[in-house]
This record gives sequence, structure tokens and C-alpha cells, in this order.
Amino acid sequence: MPEFDIPQQFDVLLVGAGAAGLYTALCLPESLQVGLITKETIALSASDWAQGGIAAAIAPEDSPQLHIEDTLKAGAGLCDRAAVEFLAQEAPSCIKSLVDLGVAFDRHHGDLALTLEAAHSRHRVLHAADTTGREVTTTLTEQVLRRSNIQVLQQALALGLWLNTETGRCQGISLFYAGKIHWVRAKAVVLATGGGGQVFAQTTNPGVSTGDGVAIAWRVGAVLRDLEFVQFHPTALTKPGAERFLISEAVRGEGAHLVDSKGYRFVFDYHPDGELAPRDVVSRAIFSYLQKTSGDPATAHVWLDMRPIPADKIRHRFPNIVKVCQRWGIDVFQEPIPVAPAAHYWMGGILTDLQNQTNIPGLYAVGETASTGVHGANRLASNSLLECIVFGAQMKYLFNDLADIKPEANLRTALQCFTLSEKEWLTQEEYMETLRYKIPRLVWQNAGICREQSALDMAIATVESWQQDFSSLSLSQFLLNLRPSEPVNFATPDADKQLRLWAETHNLLDVAYLILKSAAYRTESRGGHYRLDYPHSQPDWQAHTLVQHHNWWKSAIVNL
Repeated sequence: MPEFDIPQQFDVLLVGAGAAGLYTALCLPESLQVGLITKETIALSASDWAQGGIAAAIAPEDSPQLHIEDTLKAGAGLCDRAAVEFLAQEAPSCIKSLVDLGVAFDRHHGDLALTLEAAHSRHRVLHAADTTGREVTTTLTEQVLRRSNIQVLQQALALGLWLNTETGRCQGISLFYAGKIHWVRAKAVVLATGGGGQVFAQTTNPGVSTGDGVAIAWRVGAVLRDLEFVQFHPTALTKPGAERFLISEAVRGEGAHLVDSKGYRFVFDYHPDGELAPRDVVSRAIFSYLQKTSGDPATAHVWLDMRPIPADKIRHRFPNIVKVCQRWGIDVFQEPIPVAPAAHYWMGGILTDLQNQTNIPGLYAVGETASTGVHGANRLASNSLLECIVFGAQMKYLFNDLADIKPEANLRTALQCFTLSEKEWLTQEEYMETLRYKIPRLVWQNAGICREQSALDMAIATVESWQQDFSSLSLSQFLLNLRPSEPVNFATPDADKQLRLWAETHNLLDVAYLILKSAAYRTESRGGHYRLDYPHSQPDWQAHTLVQHHNWWKSAIVNL
């Protein structure tokens, strides 16, 4: 797509072009001028990588009530019941909406095909082979590009949120696009930037998942919730040189076995449901088993054996998994797949209500970057794409809130220009690249599947030191002290590369700090948060972890 001249004003700015951002854009009234911003291309997001499917109680033997019960059980006592009820009850109508838009879910005898995934009590997961996310996002993208009121800005990087100094309302963003920093006004800003998996050395997330929305919202005072709860997917392809490709939970739902090198189904030693236990249980089972039996944690793995599934069903249901494994020399019809856990989904995020509103007027969040309350301490499989759609649909009511918003007086000052010599840039680039290497390894080691206090304290101190060093860079000094102005020109070599590296490193540093501090604050184990030194759940910790600026506190006890 060509580059655009950016308007100074939109009605709504959407940051992020995954399922949440795309569907939200389609649900907004066509009378609104919408800007849809993505730092990569519109085709690249974590939603696009989603394999398993999208959950909805549409079968005769199923019901929203059963979906609610399964979600609450998986959430380990921390779900918001009202949010879960809303999610499950709205799910069937949202599926109809996707089908009407053209999403081609798999069919069985003419009806929508449903499969079973771990911790679901019924077959309720709709799918499009094993590339459900790609089917959904491709269809939504086609629809978005047809809308004349939606302007898509690709390779545009949101640097920060712009708050009205008089009212505290979010009135736009600072945006790096086509070699300049622009200050773009909006009556509402919606963050749909996905998760932060890249803060972990082992992750199934794409490279764009650097926690951008959570980081930029935190810096302006948004309340965040439950950041310690990270879901580690049990089965990511683990082979030297290969990408950490997620092997869908649906594979185990269809009958694949997790085995050790001798073919023993060891997960039953940890949970009576074996391979179909909740994800956090399966991940810890693999982790614990490998701790006892293997050496190097970077290459240690168990095996996922798909051979119990009929070959024809494998070809029909999992063609992409078959193709990716073949690319790495693995024939799933003849041999098991080497797998190990990897960071997959962030249950925590920016605190929102059922209308996606944050504590900052004019600022909304949708999808993985939000904490709606539906996932609790551990997300139920295939509720993530559903959350994007159900809560994205809520933004159709936003129009009623936008009529009488008065912008702050014009604050534009003289045009600014920033120059960095090639030598200075190379020095700073080397430092930031080093940080980009170190941060994920530090967080994976100290806030990965198993955590404990002394390691968390050490990691927090290290990250705080890195934050101080990062802020003293000349590029940081300029950008962190920037005030609303005319577009800022960058007369420096590789400006796009510089700003992307700087912004993502900044966000990853802050996300690392927030996860580590939250993990240290919660002195119990629950859902996706497991403490070796506090291995059990505690009744007085059936509460949310909340953070604003540098203040952490505990919510009231959650009653379900």
C-alpha cells in the first residue's frame, strides 16, 4: 500500500491490526473517520498465527452456561463472572457475524465443524483447518480495505499517547511514519497491540509482539492488572535452527500423545487428564520432567506423537503443521515431533470494563493487550480470538461518546529536526541490540514457567539498571523529552530502523520490569503464575494484582 499524508485529526485511532483491531474497525460506524495503525504490514499479527480456533457454544448439546463454567474453572478463581457471562452469551451471534463477513470455517455435513480442546467440556471450537487465525484476519482485512472511512497506515509506529493537559483525556498519539514523528489527534484511541511474548526467549509470538500497548499506556498512568499471569503453551516445536512454531492444542484434542523418549505418557503422572489437562499443568509437567531427565534447557524436549490420529484426519485438520514439520525434516506420519513449552499468551493487561474503557477518558483497549477479566489466571483455549471479536463489537457504541469532545488548544510549536552521526548511531545501536538479546533471556530464566523470590529480585535490579542506562542515550533524551509540535524530521541514517529498535527496546524494558515486579508481588501460585517458594494457591490471594505508575496493590477478594 502507498504512503499517505497523515491527517491531523481522526475520530478514532486504532493501534494494531490483528483480529481485535480489524474487527473493531469494522464495527465502528462508517460515519467516523478511522485510522488503523500497524507497525508492520496489515497481514502480520499474532492473530494470524492462531491455529486452534475460536470457541462458541453453538452445538445442541452445548450451552453458554457450560462455556461459562469451563472458562471460570480454567481461570483459577480470578475471572470476572460478568465479563465471562458476556463473552459466552455473545459468542454465537459473533460467530454468525464472522460467517456473514465471509470467514470460511470448516464444515461437517454442511454444519459448522466443532472440535474439542483441553479443559472444554463440549466440542465447541470452530476452526479453518489449522490456520483459523489466518482465515479470520485475511477475511477481516479484505473487508477493512473496502471501507472508505478507514485509512490504514502500515509500518507506522505508535511512540506514545497524547493526553490533554487540562482534562487528562487521551486526545491522540505521537506516531513515527515515513521518516517523521507526527502528533495525530483523535477523539478516541483504541489500543489493540496484542501481547508481549518477545520479552521471553522462548515464545510462539511473532516479532511484533513487544508489549507496546501495555507499555505506552502504563507510562501515562493507565491502571494495569494481573501482569504476572503468562500462559506458556506446552507444545512448541523445539529443534535447533527451527522457529518456535506452535503445535496446536487441537492436536492433543484429536488424540495425539505426549511421550518421553521411551514412548511413556508421563503427563498422567502429574494430572489425571494427561495431555488434556489445562495448559499450565501440562507446561509444568513437561518442565518438571525435563528438569529431572535432561541437560541443556535450550534444547531439552519431549515428544508429541500424532500417529494415534488417523492419517486422513491429520491431513485434513492440520495441513500447516504437517507442512512446517516437513520443512524441518520431521515426518509426522512416521515419527513424533520434538516439543517444549514457550510463552504464548498474556492474561494480564490494561484494565478495561465491558465497553473497553480504561481509567483514562478517551483511551480504550481490546484483545490481548486488555485485561477484560474473561481469562482470570489462565485462559481457556480458543477464548482469545473470541474475546477480540466479542469486545471489538462493543466499540459500535463508541459513537455516542464522541459528539461533544473539545480538543485542547493548539499546542504546536516550531518544526524540530533530530540528527545523529553515523558513529553515534552505531554505538547506540550496538547497545540496544545487546539489550534486545539480554532482556528475553533474563525474563525467561527468572520469570518463566517457575519463579522464586531471590531470582526475581536479582532480575528486577538488573532491569532497573538497564532502564537507567537506556534513558541516558542521546536518542532517548531527545524522544523522552519531546513535546507536541509540528512533525519532527529525522535527518539520520536508517531512521526507520533506529526508531523501531528504540521504541521496541523501550517497551520490552518496561514490560520486563512490570512482569518481574508483579511476579514478585504475588506470593502464591495460581494459573499461569507458579512460584517454587510459594507452590500453593492462597485464599487471601484470590485477588487481582493492580499497578499504576510504580504502585502495586491487591484488589478485593474475587467472589465467583
